[in-house]
Amino acid sequence: MRRSRIPSRIPCARLAPVAAALAVMAGGALAQDGTDSGIVLQMAPSLQPLPRGGAAKKLPIILQAHELRGRPDLETIAEGEAEFRRGGLVIRADRLSYDHPDDLAVAHGHVRVSRDGNVYSGPELQLKVQAFEGFFLSPTYFFSRTGAGGSAQRVDFIDDQRAIATRATYTSCPADGSGDPAWLLSTRRVKLDFEANEGIAEGAVLRFLGVPILAAPVLSFPLTEARKSGWLPPNINIDNKSGLQVSAPYYWNIAPNHDATLTPGLSAKRGTLLGGEFRYLEPNYNGEANLTLLPNDRLTGRARHALRLNHEAALPHDAVFAARVLRVSDNDYWKDFARDVPSLTPRLLLSDLQASGPFGDWTTYTRVMRWQVLQNAESPIDPATPAPAPGTTGPLVTHLYERLPQIGARIVKRIGTGFEVGFEGEFNRFTNPQGVIETTRQTGMRVHALASLARPWITPGWSLSPKLTLNAASYALDRPIAAPTSPLDGRTSVTRVIPSFSIDSAWVFERDTSWFGRAVRQTLEPRLLYVNTPFRDQSGLPNFDSAGKDFNFESIYTENAFSGIDRVSDAHQLTAGVTTRLLDPLTGAEALRLGIAQRYLFRDQLVTPEDTPFTQRFSDVLLFGSTNLLPRWTLDASLQYRPDNNRIVRSVVGARYAPGPFRTVSATYRLTRGPTEQVETEQVELGWQWPIYGRAPTEAKNAPSFASAGSSCKGTWYGVGRINYSKRDSRITDSVVGLEYDAGCWIGRVVAERLSTGRSEASTRLLLQLELVGLSRLGSNPLQVLKDNIPGYRLLRDGAAPSAPTTFYD
Repeated sequence: MRRSRIPSRIPCARLAPVAAALAVMAGGALAQDGTDSGIVLQMAPSLQPLPRGGAAKKLPIILQAHELRGRPDLETIAEGEAEFRRGGLVIRADRLSYDHPDDLAVAHGHVRVSRDGNVYSGPELQLKVQAFEGFFLSPTYFFSRTGAGGSAQRVDFIDDQRAIATRATYTSCPADGSGDPAWLLSTRRVKLDFEANEGIAEGAVLRFLGVPILAAPVLSFPLTEARKSGWLPPNINIDNKSGLQVSAPYYWNIAPNHDATLTPGLSAKRGTLLGGEFRYLEPNYNGEANLTLLPNDRLTGRARHALRLNHEAALPHDAVFAARVLRVSDNDYWKDFARDVPSLTPRLLLSDLQASGPFGDWTTYTRVMRWQVLQNAESPIDPATPAPAPGTTGPLVTHLYERLPQIGARIVKRIGTGFEVGFEGEFNRFTNPQGVIETTRQTGMRVHALASLARPWITPGWSLSPKLTLNAASYALDRPIAAPTSPLDGRTSVTRVIPSFSIDSAWVFERDTSWFGRAVRQTLEPRLLYVNTPFRDQSGLPNFDSAGKDFNFESIYTENAFSGIDRVSDAHQLTAGVTTRLLDPLTGAEALRLGIAQRYLFRDQLVTPEDTPFTQRFSDVLLFGSTNLLPRWTLDASLQYRPDNNRIVRSVVGARYAPGPFRTVSATYRLTRGPTEQVETEQVELGWQWPIYGRAPTEAKNAPSFASAGSSCKGTWYGVGRINYSKRDSRITDSVVGLEYDAGCWIGRVVAERLSTGRSEASTRLLLQLELVGLSRLGSNPLQVLKDNIPGYRLLRDGAAPSAPTTFYD
């Protein structure tokens, strides 16, 4: 079972970097986490504390300057570009003196302390090297990892584990014309205790454009990657369903492998709310639980909630167990809180318990599956028909049944001289979802067996695989079959067995050639699939889990036109197709792919997903292509062409232009026609990230250095968005539109997102975020929305800042 570490969440860490100068000089380091939970204090992997005690005494001292003088074992004085080295610590100054008996180093004039790429400067430093006791007057500092720095009035080193900074500041912005940086984090005093892993900041204030936006009279924070209980920065959300929402998360570090986050909040329209998350990680199990509560929703006048549980466990004898539970309080929850229901079908919520494990060569499994169906009067869901996604007509779930339970075993094994035997046996009890009253809908039990015998021949250039399969199912139903035209009418138990034979063969041919003066390797990959399945009348049988497969390049090379067990399409057919690809002969990267496939029927097909016989000898033609041969362009298309009426019944055509970083424009066109040639879906989708004002970079960049940020703080505006427009309905179904402003040392984002919850309903929210480069991000988070919706979107800041230039010895 795969296990993952619980990530750190550091409360109030957004204000912690004021302590960075002391942390690094005392042996620690501050690093910015890439997540939106703020800055995480952790020991940088490449930085190790200076050896203490006896180990430190063994380190040699290197002292050099234009002039050296002193008394042996008493005092050494260095003047003129003086330099003191011990371990990883380097001190440079106009004048350096070292008192051997007191182990005291005193530096005057242009003092510069370097360690692991971090630089500290000031007029005077006194330090007892072994005890790490002393002070640094008016130091300024720069941290290469975050590309930011600041200054302090004074730093006092109590010992190697404790220090105090007075009037410390932190920023990644240079001073503007008024002498103030765009953002500045300042404290009255910071106390650091590395032995207790605690820092205490007094009078911490974060200012943006001179305006205080966050403040705390006293706050504590950890000095390493260890988590610490406390308040996290507030979250702010605005949407049309709940209005303005403000919440303040509290992080509870229960144990190294257990934590919880409690999030009380207030909605302008709905009242108070409470969110909670509990996470756990044990040697044999892990998981998380999420609960959202509205004790009294002022808009609906009732209490509301949502519950989500995820659990994974390793059981004895290499068995595993997994549980997924998703439940909400009412039928309208998915519309009012669309983003709180993580499901592809937000009106169909699945709870699923399953366990599996080996039994010799067999894999055994058991499962319990239940649904919560969110009904409403305007658009009720019929569990016997496909369930559409919100605002669309496309099916996502078919034949909605609960399995109470599902128990099975399967095996795939090689026998003899290359033969492959497969078997799957399974028992299911199918019931209707709770709250769904369906007097004519069949329920009952089913036992099925799938058996196969194959003899594959596989070589690097070709493969051939003949296979014989058997699909057998036996039903015990709760009510008699109602099929007057079928011999099964009135029966409550029935058994059927359907055999099938297939031969699948694929070939790969290669040749080296050139296209447009570019050396390439071209492949030619033909494939044939022959299937012969006899007709069996299945019109009176129940259908618990079968649905027609989507007709595409994957399903055209399968023996059955249905998924699931209950329906097996009759077939006497040959599928033929060919694919050609252009590859880079050195790297194997694909530059072009083209393909075509079609199926020929030797007889009429009577069992079809459309419930109407298929009498045409030739199926629709499938064509696809994709290429990036044109510089900066990516093109792809797939078509389903119907030769009997010369019509394209389905197509997806897309293009993306990306001339450089933070510059991408994409367009996609989708068309789907129904069985009677009427247009079912016709959509146009546009996505973009593009600079609209200012000078945008021509290559990827990280956080700017503190010393040179002024040149990049002129500001660049970027437009970002994605719009999905339905030509059939003449409306925008989903959209994300926003602006990003990059000032070099800070980034502002304003993003509006609209999600359809019906043909005339939508949920809209506004996301506002301020990213202080080198510190953290404040406000609601639009980054995941932008990455999920805009093809090719890139963060304006990606990764840590580049290291500061160092000398040969550094």
